[in-house]
Amino acid sequence: MHRYRSHTCAQLTSADVGSNARLSGWVHRVRDHGGVLFVDLRDHYGLTQCVADPDSPAFAAVEALRAETVIRIDGEVKMRTPDTINSNLPTGEIEVFIREVEVLGEAKELPLPVFGDQDYPEETRLTYRFLDLRRERMHRNIVTRSKIMTSLRQRMAGIGFTEFNTPILTASSPEGARDFMVPSRLHPGKFYALPQAPQMFKQMLMIGGFDRYFQLAPCFRDEDPRHDRAGEFYQIDVEMSFVEQDDVFAAFEPVATGIFEEFGEGKRVTKDLPRIPFAEAMRKYGTDKPDLRNPIEMQEVTEHFAGSGFKVFAGQIENDPKVEVWAIPAKTGGSRAFCDRMNGWAQKEGQPGLGYIFFREGEGAGPIAKNIGPERTEAIRAQLGLEDGDAVFFVCGVPAKFAAFAGSARTKAATDLELVDTEQFALCWIVDFPMYEWDEEEKKVDFSHNPFSMPQGGLEALESGDPLELKAYQYDLVCNGYELASGAIRNHRPDIMRKAFAIAGYGPEVLEEAFGGMLRALQYGAPPHGGLAAGIERIVMLICGEHNLREVTAFPMNQQGEDLLLGAPAEATPKQLRELHIRTNLPKA
Repeated sequence: MHRYRSHTCAQLTSADVGSNARLSGWVHRVRDHGGVLFVDLRDHYGLTQCVADPDSPAFAAVEALRAETVIRIDGEVKMRTPDTINSNLPTGEIEVFIREVEVLGEAKELPLPVFGDQDYPEETRLTYRFLDLRRERMHRNIVTRSKIMTSLRQRMAGIGFTEFNTPILTASSPEGARDFMVPSRLHPGKFYALPQAPQMFKQMLMIGGFDRYFQLAPCFRDEDPRHDRAGEFYQIDVEMSFVEQDDVFAAFEPVATGIFEEFGEGKRVTKDLPRIPFAEAMRKYGTDKPDLRNPIEMQEVTEHFAGSGFKVFAGQIENDPKVEVWAIPAKTGGSRAFCDRMNGWAQKEGQPGLGYIFFREGEGAGPIAKNIGPERTEAIRAQLGLEDGDAVFFVCGVPAKFAAFAGSARTKAATDLELVDTEQFALCWIVDFPMYEWDEEEKKVDFSHNPFSMPQGGLEALESGDPLELKAYQYDLVCNGYELASGAIRNHRPDIMRKAFAIAGYGPEVLEEAFGGMLRALQYGAPPHGGLAAGIERIVMLICGEHNLREVTAFPMNQQGEDLLLGAPAEATPKQLRELHIRTNLPKA
């Protein structure tokens, strides 16, 4: 028999009754039932119930066991009595009567329990992450992550993509976030950067003649961690040659929906993903990351307030042609108590309030309804399709300034009224992002997002159109309110790239200095190409029903960017600094 085990803790079944078995694992818990000791033994695969009665030669040793001690047990497999069978366990029909126990690794008193799923401070969980990973939910999440990554690889290879690895030590590139910098010992005073994304390299691969690339790529961004964003993360990076936007969607959409179908435990997954223009998403949902499980769609109702008796809105509309009023319909929200709660929530969000009308007995109620009168109130009700028992909330101002708050109010109303269908993964494409935006601080036109996207209309549009009206072949894949992927058809022509950067105020010397390698490559025959990158942690987070990336990452940093397990970042020794020709210049306390 093997030194440590003949079976894993998930293998023994009724077919093994009467045989001898050897198991090794962690003591999940010990229970004393009237002098009979029950040990739940756990390993990576599952759990087996082991038993020692007072006649067992191992009874004294079992009695002394502490939770999370690693042991080996030898014993006989026996059938459980019918009333003690646990149908939730693969091994639930049997138990192992312990003849011999050997302690392989003793455990001290635990700083946090492994049994159960109690909330514990994040600092404790990350400091003792090796214990936290033993907890059932965390262990399951990390295994699910591994399976998802394997499935992604298989799916991409199955549709003709080839996996390539790109460098980790590379040149700094303005991607929109800070780089993590790595000093060079061989080149004093110079630095490598860890890649924010393999963007340049994957485009170079297309220029190098490789047609369909993918990679499960590590990426690094020196920014403050959030619940849905981390300084170190993985993405599935994809690029294709000789494609238009529809080709990218056709290739990746089945991969994305297939992953959610495979691991989503029966939740519905969107088929034939809708394509929602950016401007429409902002007006309907107040965000370019809409949660389509929420049925609320906002509408403009400015005309019903213009010249009305509700002077708070009517005055703004009269004084500024950019002012609009948006309505947030709330089915089943038609009570004064709920409307007052929403108004109170808005005030806590730093707003003056949230106007509303609620409908009962065939008419609108509330201060706004009284001020605008029954005819305008009825027009609003008819436009929004509302009935008795429903409500509508209003925001007024310049949409660019209030859209985010309106979107939050939409989410708040639907969540509190339980209108969100939590049994689905609602995916969509957001398309037609603006190429440029107005930078109010710098008083200039600048890139809205990705400067390397191909403008819709190409060079002609850049030369003759209004830059702030110009759209890009840029798109996001969104699921349940999270951006899962972002991508674009790339600008593969140097003349279009120079013009695009010139509009944003970047001259040829700036373009050459920052992106000379890419510009040079494009001058030697670049194919039309495009792709995207999808965040693996966000996909896993949604599938596992979590709300924080740290719950699906084996060894994450905390919100201060610290590794509490191994103590990073740490001070370098004087010798290390000398080798790197670096002298620290710390801020004064």
